[in-house]
Amino acid sequence: MPNGSLSLPARLHLLAWDTTRNELAGTTHLHHLVRAGALTELARRGLLVDDDGIATPVDMDSRTGDAVLDGLLELVRESRPHRWRGWVTLHARVTFEAVREQLAAEGYLRVEKRRALGLFPTVEYAVERVAVVEALREEVRRILDGPVRVAEVSDRDAALAVLAAAAELRSLTPRVSREERAHHKARLLELTERGGAAAPVLRMVVPELCAALTPADAPTGA
Repeated sequence: MPNGSLSLPARLHLLAWDTTRNELAGTTHLHHLVRAGALTELARRGLLVDDDGIATPVDMDSRTGDAVLDGLLELVRESRPHRWRGWVTLHARVTFEAVREQLAAEGYLRVEKRRALGLFPTVEYAVERVAVVEALREEVRRILDGPVRVAEVSDRDAALAVLAAAAELRSLTPRVSREERAHHKARLLELTERGGAAAPVLRMVVPELCAALTPADAPTGA
């Protein structure tokens, strides 16, 4: 997978970009997807575990060295217990904006300052490393469609593909549609199990992510 040092939430953010138009392909609930990726990454690293449906930190001291992940981990530690669904949506924009700033600082996105109506200063973002995003997208498609064998997919890449498919990212279409996801249900189940330490969390986060992507189900203030 290109740029293997990127975290799951960072990769999911990049996957959502339409590199032809250099814009996000569907932004309504992207913050929920990015948050789901951050939760899964923390579970994959063994810092969040499931306790009867509750996202639970393993201790009060561990850190990842990634400012975005550590920020979320601190938020979970300092908040009252929530189920995974709650954390997929609760203050999810905080994680999304932190990931965006991180990608800009690392040169994957560029910041463009403009003036709305010629008066009001605004900040917009665009992909700087287009080739990286396109390579990432093609690799995810190969994982979802084949011919890559599931046994050859890393746990992080498996989690990335499962979450991207669950969100039905338009940047991956036409290959990843609702009908195709149903057709490849068995493969997605295999990829979920391939998620390693994060597999139990993926089994809960994916349905919750799908529910969160339905506007009527998104809680107020998410």
